Amino acid sequence: MRFTSHRDFARAFERALRRAAVPIAFSQGFTPHPKISYASAAPTGVGSEAEYLEIGLQAEVDPGQLRVALDAALSPGLDILDAVIAGPGSLADRIDASHWRIELPTVEPADAESAVRAFIALDEVLVERMTKQGRRSFDARQAVAHIDVTDQSAVPSEADGAPCAIIDLVVRQVTPAVRPDDVLSGLRVAAGLEPPVPPRVTRLAQGTLTAQGDIVDPLDADREPALPG
Repeated sequence: MRFTSHRDFARAFERALRRAAVPIAFSQGFTPHPKISYASAAPTGVGSEAEYLEIGLQAEVDPGQLRVALDAALSPGLDILDAVIAGPGSLADRIDASHWRIELPTVEPADAESAVRAFIALDEVLVERMTKQGRRSFDARQAVAHIDVTDQSAVPSEADGAPCAIIDLVVRQVTPAVRPDDVLSGLRVAAGLEPPVPPRVTRLAQGTLTAQGDIVDPLDADREPALPG
């Protein structure tokens, strides 16, 4: 599923809405579109356990029943984990950071640690990326709120016995957006780290970054408080 593009997912989600008979609202005009707003979609080739979107409905529905119906209508690997009735404010305003896990098969953890230290020591790390406006240079360092090499003892990538460095990364949302591949480019610029095989990247969470370095789930404010036991 990580190789499914955002456009492919959007089409699959719209089909799931029809299969589940969700009373989706549509925009006005000559070409009405379903009212769906996506927040910070993950790049193609990246897995994710924390994608968020908003949908506008024509009628009130039970969030729990909606979650079950949509989950059943989607393909395996596309899972609806939760649904809530949105409160005031925009979903996008509740997301200012993302937490990522970057697995680097065949890279020794010590080599990754050395590259991370070199990256952190710099005030600015300029990288280049091709955008719709052409090749663009920008700083990949300032957006990084946290980066470290973690203990990889329980990671499936190690099953073949090969070394696998695991990078734990938290990136703030800035303009232009800094993605995990930009940070990997920054590690190459800062320390010459060149993974010999493609990395495996997974988004673990996104939301509001606290002063303590935690990421608050953007749906927390709309969930009903748990009743005392």
